[in-house]
Amino acid sequence: MLAGIAFGYLAISLDMENFVANWIKPWGTIFIRLLKLIAIPLVFISLIKGVVQMKDISKLSGLGIKTISIYIVTTLIAVVTGVGMVTLLNPGQYFPKDKTSELLASSGADLSESMQQVGKLKETGPLDFVVNIIPENLITAGGDNTAMLQIIFVALLIGIAMLAVGNKATDILKPVIEAIDLVILKIVDFIMNFAPVGVFALMATTIADFSGDTRMFNSLGMYALTVLITLLIIALLIYPVLLRLIKKHGIAEFIRGVFPIQLMAFSTSSSSATLPFTMEQAQLRMGVSEETACFVFPLRATINMDGTSAYQAVAIIFIAQIMNIDLTMAQMLSIILLTVIASIGTPGVPGASSVMTGMVPTTVGIPVEGLMLILGIDRLLDMFRTVVNVTGDVFVAKLIDQPAKTLL
Repeated sequence: MLAGIAFGYLAISLDMENFVANWIKPWGTIFIRLLKLIAIPLVFISLIKGVVQMKDISKLSGLGIKTISIYIVTTLIAVVTGVGMVTLLNPGQYFPKDKTSELLASSGADLSESMQQVGKLKETGPLDFVVNIIPENLITAGGDNTAMLQIIFVALLIGIAMLAVGNKATDILKPVIEAIDLVILKIVDFIMNFAPVGVFALMATTIADFSGDTRMFNSLGMYALTVLITLLIIALLIYPVLLRLIKKHGIAEFIRGVFPIQLMAFSTSSSSATLPFTMEQAQLRMGVSEETACFVFPLRATINMDGTSAYQAVAIIFIAQIMNIDLTMAQMLSIILLTVIASIGTPGVPGASSVMTGMVPTTVGIPVEGLMLILGIDRLLDMFRTVVNVTGDVFVAKLIDQPAKTLL
């Protein structure tokens, strides 16, 4: 990111804007296209795999229902917190309005088409949103990034049907899904390896297109601050206070106990890589039983990404703000619903949330190309949202371990 910024200013001083446009910009465009390319298969396969992996709920039905219910509630709380903070702080207001069209032009996006889609969404009936979730044709929906809700619906339907059919009948399909999931995650890994080149190109192009206007960094800084404040509120206020109110667990005690896990998550940026350490520390330092740890933490790898969900909500609404798109209440609800569902299908590996974030904007008429502005600092924010993800895991484990009768 810093190299791209420096190169952009260097290109301006040497009158090399055409060089940037012809030889640097295409690499940023390729990166954005790669994120779009992998979004649908990643969501589709991850959700099917996530639902199928819930087979353990049949063995521990009571614990499973409680765990999943609390995971969904905490994810919803995280998303609403993100929506509230980005609406309150409005970081998009610091973005120079006269540069919005230049941003879109540099990325090849067409705001008029997006505004037409937003207009159509505003004209829909009260139940059209529900009707549009059901696709008429899966192949057509699979080729349209704006139809992500339809893809999610079909993936959940297939996963639930596989559970209903039973293990023996679907045993032949599960290894296939596992193999496809591994291949897709490897592709995500390839894309993330290319990310430094893509981010360099995006930042250099943005600086050159903006003629070195530094005002956009005010907005970007406010965006990062909004994300960090949201994540801190969730990790250091909402979780400890809820645990104190429901289980009478000390706030300081919870923060001290989870701190080593947070450090590991921050350094790896992967909740999946942190999983063994999380399970061990939760039992040793937090007093979580082995039975609860062995069930709750592996399950969370599929459906509990509170930090990621909050970040996605902030990022999407921030893009809408800088694009001067006024979102309706229906669109806000769509964003909340999509980010909650997307958290179910976000793998716990570095960079996967960037791909998942790209699926939501187009569904509500926001140009996904707006991501080019925030991808430069995404790697740093990824470390912080992973901290919140694992903190939420420990919070739910403590809540589930000895259920409070008043809540559960």
